[in-house]
Amino acid sequence: MKSATCRSWFLAISAVIWFAIAAQAYGPLGHEIVGAIADERLANTRTAAKVSALLDGLTLEKAAVIPDEIKGWDKNGVDDPESFHYSAHRNIDRQLRDFWRANQPTHDLNSTAPSHHWFHYTDVPVVPSQRYRDGTAGRSRWDIVHMIPFCVQVLQGQVPEENDRKITKPVALILLAHYVADIHQPLHVGAEYFDTQGRIADPDKDKSALGDQGGNTFTLELSDEPPRRRGMHKKKFHGFWDYDAVNALFPQVPGALRKNEMQTLIESLKKEMVHEMTTHEPRNWRMPPSIPVSSYAEMWVDEILPIAREAHERVQFTNVHPQQEEDRVVASGEADEKPRPDKMNYRLWATNTVREELHKAGWRLADLIEKIL
Repeated sequence: MKSATCRSWFLAISAVIWFAIAAQAYGPLGHEIVGAIADERLANTRTAAKVSALLDGLTLEKAAVIPDEIKGWDKNGVDDPESFHYSAHRNIDRQLRDFWRANQPTHDLNSTAPSHHWFHYTDVPVVPSQRYRDGTAGRSRWDIVHMIPFCVQVLQGQVPEENDRKITKPVALILLAHYVADIHQPLHVGAEYFDTQGRIADPDKDKSALGDQGGNTFTLELSDEPPRRRGMHKKKFHGFWDYDAVNALFPQVPGALRKNEMQTLIESLKKEMVHEMTTHEPRNWRMPPSIPVSSYAEMWVDEILPIAREAHERVQFTNVHPQQEEDRVVASGEADEKPRPDKMNYRLWATNTVREELHKAGWRLADLIEKIL
């Protein structure tokens, strides 16, 4: 199970602005990009009108960040007087709170009610090379491969809105806007597993093997990293993909601007990027016409697993050891960038990958919603 602070594809909380200095973040940039591409792709269509009606006027750009925002309810619960509300959208707010209550955070993998955190990812082993359906380790009935089609079925009326997960049609659309981006983040689908000696292991053969939690329990050291100042901690492997690789799409943002100036500049640059991605078709984004939408999530995972594998192969794992986290044991350690014959450093490779996956995710989200609605 991933930690409460991660597992959101490109939760690039615009640390973009603090890229060169160390990160006080404020906006889930990557999810916004995917949602905004879908908004622009669907603009002025009957589907867009249906989306607006379901979301009470919210855009997909805004809806796409909500499944991470509601993690803010985890600490004190939705009934705490200080918990935030979506005050301008009271009906959606009520449905989201019902959803949270039905899927409260838990570390008990045998719980009859799943944690809403589990819905954001799957942990398919990257070693040995495999497809989603080739094994059982890292998968669950509540992972993203199952939750995307569940949301689709709710929107299609195949699953009633009064279901145990309290996923209504508006909530299903909000979740889809988020999950389609999550599933295009390599470390949301693939994980490395290690034996008790810290060696890479196959968890389907070694049941005691511990996973890297999608990189959440490993720090990452890159070859182009500037020296860390006193008090600065190493970044997390997973966090690099959620934040830094997205932030690097905007290298022209200076670090000396005031926060409001940076926010204005980022918003402008984001709009330019979204429009460019909307008007230029990404490569290999279409699903075969014979494949039902219920199978899209599994196909997307199988497509991105080789990228997840390369994301792990490009680093050297060291100091790997079991680590107790609350009521579970995980693999922890360090990941250091390996030299590459192609001379392409990890950051550049990851940034290029992120750009392509964001682009495809936006088009796929629009296409999926159009087919459903």
